[in-house]
Amino acid sequence: MDTNIRAGEATPTPFRSSRYFCVGGKWYFTTREGFDSGPFATRERAEIGLKRFLHVINMLPHDARELRVH
Repeated sequence: MDTNIRAGEATPTPFRSSRYFCVGGKWYFTTREGFDSGPFATRERAEIGLKRFLHVINMLPHDARELRVH
């Protein structure tokens, strides 16, 4: 569990879990907003998928980002 404090958070730090999870041998990533994506064949592929997802989201104009993920 990650217990580092992020900017803007007060202590105590809320529970954090991994963005990646495996179900039935397939890997997925999840966002803080509750969006799950997958399946991916491996965790590494899920990590690449999340990076691509974040890249696309960050290319959107700021006012068009309904789902802003960090």
